[in-house]
Amino acid sequence: MPDIKAIQAELRAAKMDGWLLYDLYHRDLIAYRVLGLEGILAKRRWFYMIPARGEPRKLVHRIEAAVLDSLPGAKLLYAGHEELAAALPKLLGRGQGKLAMQYSTEVPIISLADAGTVEMVRGLGKKVVSSGELVQKFEATWSNDQYLSHLQAGRIIDRIMLQAFAQAATYVRQKKELSEYDLQQWIMEQFRANLLVTDSAPIVGVGPHSGDPHYEPKQDHCALIQEGDLLLLDMWAKTRAAASVYYDITWVGYFSDKVPAKFTKVFNIVRDARDAAVKFVQDAVAAGRPLQGWQVDKAARDVIAKAGYGKAFIHRTGHNIGIEVHGNGANMDNLETKDTRPVIPNTCFSVEPGIYLPEFGIRSEVNVYVAHRQARVTGSVQKEIIPLLA
Repeated sequence: MPDIKAIQAELRAAKMDGWLLYDLYHRDLIAYRVLGLEGILAKRRWFYMIPARGEPRKLVHRIEAAVLDSLPGAKLLYAGHEELAAALPKLLGRGQGKLAMQYSTEVPIISLADAGTVEMVRGLGKKVVSSGELVQKFEATWSNDQYLSHLQAGRIIDRIMLQAFAQAATYVRQKKELSEYDLQQWIMEQFRANLLVTDSAPIVGVGPHSGDPHYEPKQDHCALIQEGDLLLLDMWAKTRAAASVYYDITWVGYFSDKVPAKFTKVFNIVRDARDAAVKFVQDAVAAGRPLQGWQVDKAARDVIAKAGYGKAFIHRTGHNIGIEVHGNGANMDNLETKDTRPVIPNTCFSVEPGIYLPEFGIRSEVNVYVAHRQARVTGSVQKEIIPLLA
């Protein structure tokens, strides 16, 4: 059940007249999570209007009249498009007003309301604004149990990460064949054995494949892992507990007893960018200073650009983490979008700058959890490339 009073307080603070949540065919998972709807697959449009003051209102199709019955508020019904058009003004309220919807010109991940519906609402004299900050407040913040689930997953994944490097090093020492795909599947076996779940298999890349940020080894399309290779491992998973949240990290290792200077140089730049972004967050949170996602990206990107590798840092610095590995809170992004949403307490995000070159790539990823007046890295932090045959 959503906390209607808390939502209304946020609407009034933001000088909005309401939040219109809407869905068809489960397109907007945010709406379902905000409203606490489970086990529902509506094949007709439903609308739930939370006004800044007063009781919520709902509009549902006559075939699926009970779809929102778990929620408070008066119910309106429609069947045909003419009946829908007549009911919408009653749902939204007369006159002009500012309504939040899952709509954004800046953050595509939360822009889930279709253009036709947005235009229909605008046609009734309403000003449609982004629900991005409301989504972050009521969907992306963690409970204490979720935070503990993140730490639990992190302890397991940190261990599996080191075990994966050791497993690969054993094969290389013994000159036994091991492919990127083989190691990826071994990691997946460890996830299952430790009761972790993930939306997709980890990234395992050597050589030029480490320079592809979203490389996916396939059984029939992958490289063998050999001495002299740089290995990048990016893995993310969560526990099986209800509403558990992800942990997501990236480390690199090198198959020799000594890491060549060209790799160390690039890693040190990436590490310094990562640490600069983390410190920027920690300082701002400790001081109670407002902080937006794009600013965190800039703190990392400036370090890499100053070192001469700006064009090789081709993705945002970090993403929000939640029930989904790419959550719906503020992203650390001033590249793909300019995410101006504030970084708020009880949210978590990755900090993962990278430099990607034709011969190899290096990324270093940690997770940062923001509490009240404190921000902390939630797991192990890589300080140098691991010499895997030392």
